[in-house]
Amino acid sequence: MGNIKRTTFLKISALTMLTPLANNFLLLAGTTNIEQGLFNNDFFKKLLVANDKEVEKLLATEADKSNFARRVGFDFAILSASYCAPDSSFYHSTRVVSKLEKLTKVLVTAQSEDGTVNIGNLESPPDTAFLLEPLSAGAYLLVKDKSNELSNINNDIKNFILKSGVALVEGGVHTPNHRWVICAALAHLNALYPNKKYVNRIEEWLTEGIYIDSDGHYPERSRTYDYVENNSLITISRLLNKPELLNAVRKNLSMCWYYIEPNGDMVTTDSRRQDQWIGRDKLGYYLHYRYMAIRDNDAAFAGIANFLETLPGFQEEVLNRSLFRCLENPVLLKNLPVATMPPVNYEKLFTTSSLLRIRRANTTTTFFGGVDWPLIIASGRSNSPNFYAYRKGKAILNYMRLSTDFFSMGYFYSDGIQKVGNKYILHKKLQVPYYQPLPGNLKNAKGDYKLSPSIDDRFWNKMDFGKRPVSNVKTLETTVSLIETNGKNEITFNITGQPGVAVTIELCFASGGKLSGPLPATDSNNFLETGMGQYKFGDDTITFGPGTVAHRTLKNLEGERYSTHFGSLRTEGIHVYLTGTTPFKHTLTFE
Repeated sequence: MGNIKRTTFLKISALTMLTPLANNFLLLAGTTNIEQGLFNNDFFKKLLVANDKEVEKLLATEADKSNFARRVGFDFAILSASYCAPDSSFYHSTRVVSKLEKLTKVLVTAQSEDGTVNIGNLESPPDTAFLLEPLSAGAYLLVKDKSNELSNINNDIKNFILKSGVALVEGGVHTPNHRWVICAALAHLNALYPNKKYVNRIEEWLTEGIYIDSDGHYPERSRTYDYVENNSLITISRLLNKPELLNAVRKNLSMCWYYIEPNGDMVTTDSRRQDQWIGRDKLGYYLHYRYMAIRDNDAAFAGIANFLETLPGFQEEVLNRSLFRCLENPVLLKNLPVATMPPVNYEKLFTTSSLLRIRRANTTTTFFGGVDWPLIIASGRSNSPNFYAYRKGKAILNYMRLSTDFFSMGYFYSDGIQKVGNKYILHKKLQVPYYQPLPGNLKNAKGDYKLSPSIDDRFWNKMDFGKRPVSNVKTLETTVSLIETNGKNEITFNITGQPGVAVTIELCFASGGKLSGPLPATDSNNFLETGMGQYKFGDDTITFGPGTVAHRTLKNLEGERYSTHFGSLRTEGIHVYLTGTTPFKHTLTFE
């Protein structure tokens, strides 16, 4: 692109009438003129200004070989985008060339003999693919530019990419999304340096099928990895002309709107990965909604894209790091179609993950009963005890939990969710036995029995529990029901069975707000003894209660699964506790 004029860059005129494969074929073939108007819209101008500011920051820092990370690929792509864009302040800048040379050396030095890199995992094909995703987009722009100053960089990056390609064709994965990340990276590599081996490997992985459930969840049920899978499938689809892959993307993006809070936060309670604990925001999805809105002329997706543009952080999360993506996939630079506003008043039950979402304008309710049974604390399993959350504008109840002092079983986890009339119900029946001697034919003189879990799944021992008769079985049955009326929630607890069991309801409000009402504090913990409490953040207030306190013991709320390894699930926030003993029945309102 070194020979093009300032008012031209890439040709998009008529490209939108072609298939994604044809678009990329024309770009790769060197068609580098574009109708001026398509690069003069506000979105492109904002991208260019933001990218130049990022380049200025990068030029002021030194490449750090000791802290190699995926960020190197993004830095390379950001620099490449400004270098290749005629309207950029850094168009064909020698300063950028110098920085690219340094980053290239960092990349080459970090590459292992087998073509992989170490980022978190050792000699990892998936992490290499994550790195290649932005890097190959930057390399694509530089190859098309044809500047003589880039010959050494292009040659070294080509060698790096081709060596990585060998690793991706032969290498394996750890998690479901890794398959599609590797396929997307191979699709990028094939666009740069066509190789039948790349396409064959992609086809081999694709024969495993793309799983998407009836609600729109990918296998990991994770907002973080929803993004990864959507991004990968869009890339494979457009670069290899596989439009059928976009069916899963449409379904997931349609679902995800109901997971977005009014401020852009995302509900992650039903995730099977690490974001069930840490959450995430929705801005990373912006380009996916934009691409699908433009490609399909979809008014609903355009409306969601317009909403995301209004959120805090749009500059940092989207504009500052998306120019290279839009130059590599110029469909994104078209204007959005006419949009329709997404719904802000709904009641949506996701049956595959037992998650309820209710929204009434700026008031939202989340009710969850879908952990994976048997409950195992591991990545890839849903195990969050956060069964309820409530938001009213800026006033946020992060979560509610329920714990009982019942044989150290810990927090309440429901066996799914049911709707009966206008009521949603969570339920779990716990049964904890004592164990009798083994039958005579199963005994041995050495006392050497199978290492196995107890029937209640609290602990393991060499007792062969599953073959022992049981007695003295103790039962605790917990039902939590929710009735929602125009943003007001009524939650009823009914816990029966073993009498005299301590019950603790735990509320965690977002840090930064203020509590008021009858809330006597003990250390950093607040107890609502009677009456109603208020949590205020800015101009928004959540009123909750009435309170009840029968004890003030807050030890071992997590249960033996955690306490045996000194683990804790306590989070930052303002904690309020209500307590009682079984039989326990109490109703709380939130409004």
